Amino acid sequence: MPRIRSNKATITRRWLINNIGVIGIFLITLLIAVSAFINVYYSNSASQYITSRMSTVSGLLQQYYSDDPSEFSAQVRRIVEEWSDKNISELMTIRADGTVSMTSSGFLPETDLLTQDYYDAVSGDGTGFYRGKLSTGSRVISASLVTPDTTGEYSVIRIVSSLDKVYRRINSYIIICGAICLGVLGLVLLSGMYFVKSIVLPVNQISETAVRYAKGDLSVRIPVKSDDEIGELCASINKMADELSQADQVKNEFISSVSHELRTPLTAIRGWAETISAMPDDTETVSMGMRVINSETERLSQMVEDLLDFSRMQGGKFTLNKTSVDILAELSDAVLIYQEKAKQEGIELVYTEPSSLPIVYGDRNRLRQVFINVIDNALKYSDKGGLVTVQTSLTPDDRIEIDVTDNGCGISSEDLPKIKTKFFRANHIKRGSGIGLAVADEIMTMHDGSLEVFSEQGVGTSVIISLPIVKKMPAN
Repeated sequence: MPRIRSNKATITRRWLINNIGVIGIFLITLLIAVSAFINVYYSNSASQYITSRMSTVSGLLQQYYSDDPSEFSAQVRRIVEEWSDKNISELMTIRADGTVSMTSSGFLPETDLLTQDYYDAVSGDGTGFYRGKLSTGSRVISASLVTPDTTGEYSVIRIVSSLDKVYRRINSYIIICGAICLGVLGLVLLSGMYFVKSIVLPVNQISETAVRYAKGDLSVRIPVKSDDEIGELCASINKMADELSQADQVKNEFISSVSHELRTPLTAIRGWAETISAMPDDTETVSMGMRVINSETERLSQMVEDLLDFSRMQGGKFTLNKTSVDILAELSDAVLIYQEKAKQEGIELVYTEPSSLPIVYGDRNRLRQVFINVIDNALKYSDKGGLVTVQTSLTPDDRIEIDVTDNGCGISSEDLPKIKTKFFRANHIKRGSGIGLAVADEIMTMHDGSLEVFSEQGVGTSVIISLPIVKKMPAN
């Protein structure tokens, strides 16, 4: 048998793959997209800044040179010295030999920091742009512009801006976004594990309980801790266990009852058989013994027939041999069978026999079996001096109703809904197998009829048998 823990691992693993995996992939994709967006945004912003500032400087240089070429060098020095964006970028001038002649910070670089933008400007159309790393490892963005300077002191003007702060900011934003994603994933994981735990633990309990049920232990119950689907499932399993326990108890009582019912007539038959064998010449004793043996044999035969009928009914092999039936004749015969028995037990059996009843379509023997079972129960649960009445009537909806009423012990309101359940016995003192009424109810259902029981404890019981009247016989 597989360990129950494997079920928990399977559910958790499946949840991790199906949910956390998908959410994780989504968050990673989102983080990559956000990182790319931030990187492109700040890179483009830096490029736009350099381009915009270089465009402004270029316009000023062209204006100064066209106004007064002799003052051009002085204007260039003024622009560099008064550069307003010193905290963001550095403006520098480069001689014709490639050395830096002046910077907005006032400090000349100790090493050659010229990048591709300078060479592109000198060898190309007069402008150049570069974004990358210096030999020192710093990331920069720069733009160069060839000036109309004839002296060669300020032949190229160049703007350089460090991208190290930009990339540090980009990285900080990416780290923040990554932390947010990890937080979301952790929150989803915690809430998800709580949710999975709320499912796995009850399922684990259900599995363990089912194993105990399979071993025959129906005493355990699952605690219902929620009113959701899991709670409903636990409640349903508990209800099933209650019904199984009750069914098992009823089955055990049935076996005990049938064993007792079989033992009683067998004991009587054996006892009288021994008595007759010992006193074969005593005519009165022999006659009395034979009556008892015949009576108990008939009782045994009826019990066996009930058991066989119930077995056929459970196996779906319970069939009817339907023909047109004189229901009055069958009912009268059933009452006649119990007239003598009622007299012997001191019970008055009153049968109001009608002049006639319509024909019904059904199984003659099965219908008589129902009448005998109901009348026998009425006598069985009546005390000496009791009254049992049998009456018939026709209803407006073309049905025959047969009412068998007694003033016996009655049935409690708790037991009444279960009175037609197989193996159920409301009174454990009286003899009976608990299947006769279940078989009778099945027979009436197969005849499109009904068998209804009305009772009040200490007052009596009324059983109403209803059958449809045949207006047209079905074709064979």
